[in-house]
Amino acid sequence: MSDYHAVLVYDGECPFCSAAATALRRLDGVGAIAWEDDPAQRFLDAQFGETPFALVFADRREERVYVGREAARELCDRAGMPVLVQDIVSDNYESLADAIRTVTGVDGDPDPYHGEYPLSEAGNEAFGELAANAWHTAKVSR
Repeated sequence: MSDYHAVLVYDGECPFCSAAATALRRLDGVGAIAWEDDPAQRFLDAQFGETPFALVFADRREERVYVGREAARELCDRAGMPVLVQDIVSDNYESLADAIRTVTGVDGDPDPYHGEYPLSEAGNEAFGELAANAWHTAKVSR
């Protein structure tokens, strides 16, 4: 059984995304896992019926799944960033993602998934494996 009640699914190929995942180390009960990892793929498929390539933050305690710009906003909020920063990150999510991917040379664009969703029954069932395979965000990225 994992101690994580929330897990960030992030692009493990993107150096900036990996660094952002490690920045969450101050948050108790939050783990992270690369989008490419099998448990992340199974969770996404269970939750959405497909595996969207997007930033995803799932919180079992709140029974919520935040995706895309909403995941970025929620992470900023939980990390204690000022509302102005939260708004800038959320409102400019796509352009920031494009710029980061261009600068880091990572191919592919995030899928246009955004919003806050209830954790589905199937997603809840897959969450245990997701959390069990997540690493604490204090660990250096893979």
